[in-house]
Order: sequence, then structure tokens, then C-alpha cells
Amino acid sequence: MLANGSALAQQAAGATMPAPVDRAKILVAPGVFGNFSTYKVRPDYYRMSAAERKGAAAEVLAVVDKHKDKVIVDAYLTRGFEAQSDYFLRVHSYDMAATQAFLVDFRATRFGMYSDVTEQLVGMTKALNYITKDKSPSLNAGLTGASYSGEAPRYAFMIPVKKNADWWNLSDEQRLKEIETHTLPTLGNLVNVKRKLYHSTGIDDTDFITYFETADLGAFNSLMLALAKVPENKYHVRWGSPTVMGTIQTFENVVKTLSMAN
Repeated sequence: MLANGSALAQQAAGATMPAPVDRAKILVAPGVFGNFSTYKVRPDYYRMSAAERKGAAAEVLAVVDKHKDKVIVDAYLTRGFEAQSDYFLRVHSYDMAATQAFLVDFRATRFGMYSDVTEQLVGMTKALNYITKDKSPSLNAGLTGASYSGEAPRYAFMIPVKKNADWWNLSDEQRLKEIETHTLPTLGNLVNVKRKLYHSTGIDDTDFITYFETADLGAFNSLMLALAKVPENKYHVRWGSPTVMGTIQTFENVVKTLSMAN
């Protein structure tokens, strides 16, 4: 009876276990919150024993597992690329409170406690505002039809953008023309560079967070040059500052790499 009762209890527990967030769905859905945070590991972390640092990854992974039904977390190693950070995290959720709960628990781990936040940005995904089937059918076809065909991305970039008041005081038709001019020269690079846009106005001190992945840094440089030449730039008061570059890693590998370094 005890064995049967135990089995039934285990089955009941298994039946009620929350399922992980559907990664494929959340990464393409509108209305999703993206939280970007960069971190610098404090030097005193390396005064801990090697055994203590070795256990840091297990603590972090336990926190990720605890929150897997509410958030998905991507990690990137920036040490060697960035002076102000060693790694950054991109956290997606349907509810910012869920992101906050994850980050609170993460900062309570040994690795999190020894990581100082150097940049924090929040945005949300939206459906296309301008290059839609109705407003700009030709460019919409080019934009939605372009698919990434390069090697598996190795590098990620996070670039914040803020517009001035002149931009927001343009009419919808004027902004559409500016975005069309912006979009056209970028289409040829979309086979080598993935990109994703987050809207931040009112929920952060920037207006947009642009996120890119690529295996081809030359193609990414070409894309940035194309964007630097568009007239829309006159409305920018921030483009980058910082521009964050990292290698795409598992969270476990990021923690282990930085925990073993000295």
C-alpha cells in the first residue's frame, strides 16, 4: 500500500509540475519583455576557494531550473571584448515580475553576489509598426522573406538607441519614409545577421534595444556601416554607449569560465 501510495504521489507531483517556457514561441511573440543586464565580476570573487567557485555553476543552474516555467535566460561571455563587463544576460518573460523574481534569486547565488551590474535595460517586443503589408508591402515582403542562412551564430551584440523629440514629432507618414530608407540597405545583410528589436520608451531611459546574432563579423560591420549612412541618424541622441559584444554561451559555461579564471 505504501509503495502504491508513493507511486501515486509521485505521479500526481509529476502531473502538476509546470512546463518550461516554450522557447521557440516566446522568441517570436509580441508583448514579450526582454531584460538585458551586463555584469562585472568583482576581484574578491577569486579570493574564494576553488571548491567554492566550482560550486557556483550548480547554484546558478538551480535558479534557472526553478524559474524555467516563467522565464528563459540566455548568457554571453564579454570578458576580453568589453572593459566594463565580463558577461551579460538576456531574460525573456511574459511578465516583468517573473523576470524580477529570477534576477533576485540569481543575485543571491555566490556568483551573483560577486557580480556588479554595469548596465540594465528593459524593452518589449511588438508587431511591426511601419514595414507592414499594408503600409509598405514591397519592403515587408523583403523583410519577412529574408532568412538567416549563415553558420550557427557565435557572437551577439546589444545596442541601445534613443531618439530625440524631433523624431517623435514627425507625422506617421514621415516616420514611415525614414524607416523605409533605413530598412532598404539592410536587407542584403539579413542572410548573415539575425536581428531583433525591443521597444523601451516609457519603461526605460532609452527608446529601443537592438539585438543581433551572427557568425560573420564582417557582415555585421557592413550592416552597421549601412545603418550609419541613413538620414534617420540625425534623430539619434544615443546609439550604443555601450555597444556590448559577447560570445554566445550556455549559462553554465559562462559561470565555469569566469569561476576558473584568476
